Amino acid sequence: MPVDRRPEFFKGAQLKVAIIGCGYVGLPLALRFAEAGHKVTGFDTDPAKISQLNAGRSYIGHIPQMKIQQYVNSRHFSATTDFAKLKEVDAILICVPTPLDERREPDLSYVRQTTESIQPHLQKGQLIVLESTTYPGTTEELVLPILEANGLRCPIAAGPASEDIPCDFFLAFSPEREDPGNKQYGLAQIPKVVGGLNPPSGRAAQALYAQVVSRVVPVSSTRAAEMAKLLENIFRCVNIALVNELKLLSLRMGIDIWEVIDAASSKPFGFMPFYPGPGLGGHCIPVDPFYLSWKAREYDFATRFIELAGEINTAMPYHVVEAIASALNKQKKSLNGSKLLVLGVAYKKDVDDLRESPTLKIMQLLQERGAQLDYNDPYFPQLHRMRHYNYEGMKSVPLSPQTLGSYDGAIIATDHSAYDYNAIVDGSKLVVDTRNATRRVMRNRDRIVLC
Repeated sequence: MPVDRRPEFFKGAQLKVAIIGCGYVGLPLALRFAEAGHKVTGFDTDPAKISQLNAGRSYIGHIPQMKIQQYVNSRHFSATTDFAKLKEVDAILICVPTPLDERREPDLSYVRQTTESIQPHLQKGQLIVLESTTYPGTTEELVLPILEANGLRCPIAAGPASEDIPCDFFLAFSPEREDPGNKQYGLAQIPKVVGGLNPPSGRAAQALYAQVVSRVVPVSSTRAAEMAKLLENIFRCVNIALVNELKLLSLRMGIDIWEVIDAASSKPFGFMPFYPGPGLGGHCIPVDPFYLSWKAREYDFATRFIELAGEINTAMPYHVVEAIASALNKQKKSLNGSKLLVLGVAYKKDVDDLRESPTLKIMQLLQERGAQLDYNDPYFPQLHRMRHYNYEGMKSVPLSPQTLGSYDGAIIATDHSAYDYNAIVDGSKLVVDTRNATRRVMRNRDRIVLC
């Protein structure tokens, strides 16, 4: 017998929720819904992930294994590769990657394939929410036509006149705001932006998310919600590019940019600190701005801030390599043939996340110029083949004074808290610090090059 699902239905207890994509975004979301008492099924195309989840094992460092075991044992969470089981759920949340292709254009193949997998099993009254970051219009222009191909309808509408517009199913966009490793703001504490394709869809999605987050922020449309997510990350991208450019200028002028940032941060209003680094990393900031710049071309609009920020941030790994070459040159050594140790391959400190890590580009550039490389990262015992890089077979070397002393130089690419920076400086012949991680090291300062 069909379930009568109206927007108010999604306020109910123990809903059946499907999460498609059990990665850094999807898995925490699934566990949060399970924690709230709902019955959650994780869907993924990777059988290895599904096996680990159903066995109560975690493959993401900051997600405790005990938490997965708890919800698997209580039968609030399970995982599967069988998309036919989507027929049995009330809500379907899409949390799949949206990378860039080789031409730095949006690759929506995962969203398209996922939507095509949902469509044959779509049931009347189900709520579908896209969480994957994308350009404004994706939910309307890509997801909706695929879902409607089975004959069910979800009209695009806005305004008071469409408050009770009939919907065969509900469709919304609610961008993920996951920050891996952030201990201050977990998923439950971060407000959730929600935009429906029409008012009933918006109310359904708001009712669902209100059960698992502290505050829901409704907006008028899926396009507004899609744009809000891009604004968040473009804001960071542009400001990081600004401070990276000022860092390069400060180096030429003999000014410590870190001291400057600390001084400016003392102003209690009108200033927000951003910090330079070896380049952008993570699943959002290096990618999302280009989704908007690509879409803007459709409107004959040039997003000049985005393009300029992209140029500056993309150039940072090249700057780091030049700084390494210059530092070695001062010691009468060439980059070609030098033996270097890279410290930290994760895209930011204290996470087991390699996505878009600038360290990978730095390593590629160093190898192309003849350097012999090893790496150390407590979160990555070994590396694997990735979308644009292949470091398969490389293993993290142990840190010791003897190990450090055997290299011509150490490059601090990621400032993990676990590193003993005094010991790293003491044991190394040369330290190229891209993160100002050695700021509290007082001795052997002559061995440190900030870049």
